[in-house]
Amino acid sequence: ESFGEDQPLNANLSQDGVSEMWKLRLATALAVVSAACAAQADIDESAEPAAPEARQFTFSWQFAPNSDMAPRGGTSRGPSVTLAKGPSEAWQRLQEPGLSKQERDRRAIVAMAGGYRTSFDFLETIGFTTDYEPPKPYQSWGTEYVYVVEDQPDFVSLQHVIVMFFKGEDGSIQGPAVVKHWRQDWQYEDRELNVYVGHSTWERKKVSRREAKGTWSQSVYQVDDSPRYQALGEWVHRGNVSYWESDNTWRPLPRREYSIRSDYHVLSGTNRHTITPNGWIHEEDNLKAVLNADGTLRAETPYLAREAGLNRYDLIADFDFSGGDDYWETTAGFWADVRQAWTDRLANDDSVTLRRDADTPMLMKMFGYAGEIESADAYDRADAQKAISAIFDEYVN
Repeated sequence: ESFGEDQPLNANLSQDGVSEMWKLRLATALAVVSAACAAQADIDESAEPAAPEARQFTFSWQFAPNSDMAPRGGTSRGPSVTLAKGPSEAWQRLQEPGLSKQERDRRAIVAMAGGYRTSFDFLETIGFTTDYEPPKPYQSWGTEYVYVVEDQPDFVSLQHVIVMFFKGEDGSIQGPAVVKHWRQDWQYEDRELNVYVGHSTWERKKVSRREAKGTWSQSVYQVDDSPRYQALGEWVHRGNVSYWESDNTWRPLPRREYSIRSDYHVLSGTNRHTITPNGWIHEEDNLKAVLNADGTLRAETPYLAREAGLNRYDLIADFDFSGGDDYWETTAGFWADVRQAWTDRLANDDSVTLRRDADTPMLMKMFGYAGEIESADAYDRADAQKAISAIFDEYVN
């Protein structure tokens, strides 16, 4: 959803801490993700009817006088993809009779793993200011694989990795472009949450045994494994419907808004994850909130607008995700150490604030180190842990 900030520390780096080679590679990676998340894919006609060239929102602002409400996004295209046929094996396992509630919950979470065509749609539906003008809706598209990092009865970790191919005007296919994306961790009956309180700060919150009973927390992390938000909710299973819905949660601005909006500070809303026979859906209901310097809501006009979001993850078949497999296999050790560093910091500190004013963002330093690991003969864990510690000392308060 959004990019944080960082890269590595070793003798090959230039004065600002980022090697020229990795500056170029990271700039390319960020451009790829921006394009990937804004691409429109060709659809294999054998999988479903061809999509029309012109996209249009039917749930929008019909009488907005100054805008045709054409969605913002990109125009790059990918090769045809084939949607998976029939209910997935994970879906069938979720439907098995006689499961305990906790086990059915766990199977619903694990069912989110796999290879997907993804689509993201966001639309402001209500404005709360007198001079409000609705902005253009947002649409984006991509292909990504969700890997199971850990699977325990009371804890599941899922890592998203973007794997994109692009179709040139001459029909040639370029790629793959591979970029580590966001991560989601699920903890059963979690008693401690790290909640976002605005201005790049997260605080630890205790949860009573009664509040936590039967629930799962979802922790969402940004591409460099820095925290994004953590929410509590309960999985509901009704016949062939399985979904998890969060409590109201504050979140930082997403990538789709971070670089173009400065008029609000927090998304305040709920998330719903619904498992389908061939994938899953992530729905969002957000208020765009304005904060004072001390992190409290602005008194006069605390909210600018309400936003609806719908993110679809459709399983696809016969797609080459091997680039993602190779990247994750090579860098998994490093990212495990980054995750552990964040786990330790969030567990030991009552409050954590990320530095946002550095010339070189934390994202670039983390990604740069991971990139150099790709070309190394072996992973030097001791050196990597020293580099991670130095990065944390620079960016994490």
